[in-house]
Amino acid sequence: MITKELIIGVMPNAQNLDIILPFLIDSCTKYEINTPKRENCFLAQIAVESGEFRYLKEIASGAAYEGRADLGNVDPGDGVKYKGRGLIQITGKANYQLISNDFGVDFINSPELLETPQYATQSACWFWNSKSLNRLADIDDFVHITKRINGGTNGLIAREDYWQKAKILNP
Repeated sequence: MITKELIIGVMPNAQNLDIILPFLIDSCTKYEINTPKRENCFLAQIAVESGEFRYLKEIASGAAYEGRADLGNVDPGDGVKYKGRGLIQITGKANYQLISNDFGVDFINSPELLETPQYATQSACWFWNSKSLNRLADIDDFVHITKRINGGTNGLIAREDYWQKAKILNP
C-alpha cells in the first residue's frame, strides 16, 4: 500500500501530501494500483507530471494545444481551457469529456475541478486505468508507460530516478 513514508522517500519535496494522501489511497485501491510494481511505476510518473504534487495544473498556458483535433480541441480557446490538469495532467476537451462521463462530474464547464486534490488524484488513477498501465507495470515496461502518459519520453531520466527510489523503498 502507498504510505506517507513511501511517498516522502520517493518525493522528498512532496507538497500537499496530507490532503492528497487519503484520495490517493482510495483511488489506487479502486483502480488496483496495489502491488509494488504498479505503485512504484505510478508514483514515479506522477512525481514528474505533478512536480511532486506542486502542480495540479500545467504551468504552460495551453496555447500549444489550440486546434489539436486529436485532443478534441476544435473550438477557439479549447487548448487553454482544457490544458493539463491533475496529477497526470489530463489534457484536451475529448479527455475532459471522457472523464466527465465516467465520473458524472461536468469537467467541460468546470475544468478547474480537476485541480482540486480529490479530482487531481482520482483523475490520475482513472487515466492510468484507462490506458491499461497496470498491465505494463506488471512487466516493468516503464518506457511504454511513459509514452502512454506523456506522448513521448519527456523527463524519462527523472521518471526513472523516481522509479529506482520507489523500487528500493517498496521492493
